[in-house]
Amino acid sequence: MASVRIREAEEGDCGHILRLIRELAEYEKLSEQVQISEEALRADGFGGNPFYHCLVAELLPAPGKPQGQGIGSKIIKKVAQVALDQGCSQFRLAVLDWNQRAMTLYKALGARDLTETEGWHAFRFEGEAMRKLAEK
Repeated sequence: MASVRIREAEEGDCGHILRLIRELAEYEKLSEQVQISEEALRADGFGGNPFYHCLVAELLPAPGKPQGQGIGSKIIKKVAQVALDQGCSQFRLAVLDWNQRAMTLYKALGARDLTETEGWHAFRFEGEAMRKLAEK
């Protein structure tokens, strides 16, 4: 079993956080969508933004792959604790439609799949579409 320590992120973690963002994007086959720099991450995450709260999970992995060692459950539990401490009534997770393992975990922990129960779809404005919209 892997040992996990979950803590508040510090500004010095930005390089590692960006590496993890890139690794996740690669896993999700979305590498081309990562356009943030370490400097922008530092400004967004540590520039006094009251809506941004970053946690870091430090792992001392057991031999083998980290999957199935309860790390994801521990991280989500910590997010729930922080959200409640901050006065939040909910938090949301995004997952790609092919990632059944993540969906199964979230449901097992008590999350509702809003696509199934309420029909919600996620939308994003970015780049040229955002610029065009702002001009109107």
